[in-house]
Amino acid sequence: MRRIAILGSTGSIGRSTLSVAASYPERFQIVSLAAGRNLEAAFEQAKRWGPRVISMAEERDAESLEKRLKQAGLGEIAVVCGAAGTVRVATHAEVDFVVSAIVGVAGLKATYEAVRAGKIVGLANKECLVAAGELITAEARRQDKPLLPIDSEHNAVHQCLRGGEMEEVHRIWLTASGGPFLHTPRAEFASITVQQALNHPTWKMGRRISIDSATLMNKGFEVIEACRLFHMPPEKIQVLVHPQSTIHSMVEFVDGSILAQFSVTDMRLPILYALTYPERIQSDMRFPVGDLRHLDFCPPDLEKFPCLRLAYEAAEAGGARTVALNAADEIAVAAFLEGKVRFDAIPRIVEQVLAATSSRKLDSIERVLEADVEARQCALQCVRSGDRVRNPAASIA
Repeated sequence: MRRIAILGSTGSIGRSTLSVAASYPERFQIVSLAAGRNLEAAFEQAKRWGPRVISMAEERDAESLEKRLKQAGLGEIAVVCGAAGTVRVATHAEVDFVVSAIVGVAGLKATYEAVRAGKIVGLANKECLVAAGELITAEARRQDKPLLPIDSEHNAVHQCLRGGEMEEVHRIWLTASGGPFLHTPRAEFASITVQQALNHPTWKMGRRISIDSATLMNKGFEVIEACRLFHMPPEKIQVLVHPQSTIHSMVEFVDGSILAQFSVTDMRLPILYALTYPERIQSDMRFPVGDLRHLDFCPPDLEKFPCLRLAYEAAEAGGARTVALNAADEIAVAAFLEGKVRFDAIPRIVEQVLAATSSRKLDSIERVLEADVEARQCALQCVRSGDRVRNPAASIA
């Protein structure tokens, strides 16, 4: 029986994890949940799963949830809140596996403390490794516990690497769908609306990750994540645009052999892989191989999608630059979603913040969080002084 904590239980990955747990009740027990701000969903999850502890982002929501649980006869469930509450969820004594799925750096401290507490961590939060990957992976090595990727691309790499030794790896290939603007002329980027940018051709995701996929920043984050997870330099991580999203990633070995992983585009599969590793267990998620007709590949256009170039540069510099990359992007994407800047302003804002950031090394989570705050303040200044949306009505907040 694997005893699970979920950080971000009401989000897409959290709900998919609970779906997997429901399909295998003999294998998984839900011990603790961090539910963010979705009070209704948190109440329903608490009733369904009966966790030992559940955390809300805000104190007022925690108080409301505690009251409702007591009225429902579930007063034995401890309700906590804030960053400290999320850490408590992640480090609960009965937990042995933590799914880290809180978007952004909000889940960083809890993820790091889970690793320090000797938990196995399944990572669906790429921002943790982008901002503090060197610290997290070093601590995981000290604890001798695996960091298991849940992101489909890195999960695919992890599976392919079981076919050889790390010293036999020549290169890792991360595939990218290319997003909704793969064939859109660069000259039209200034007029792209929020609705258009959220319309991902393959995956149904949250708002920020959908915009990051449209700019290819999400793929840039994945390059940095791959560097951290698999201890490889940026030049060994290559991105290949593959619109069908059939092959999730590939590993090329020194003898020229290439192993590729493909499967249905269903996040429950990489979640199940991580939760049961090193086993593989039966599931009903089948890829229709007979329907496979053709696979297209092309290199990414770094002039059209400069966010990917900026991510490679930040990965090479390391330290505070990767923190700034994530922080600036989060502010710029939020500004675009709110109609404050144009779509093509996102990479300009990120590049300005990176130019103002040193590549100093950060030796603690506290230093990482300080650098994050500094970069966000710089990005906000860029937003206030940068491009404005010419037609706010064309965007959907």
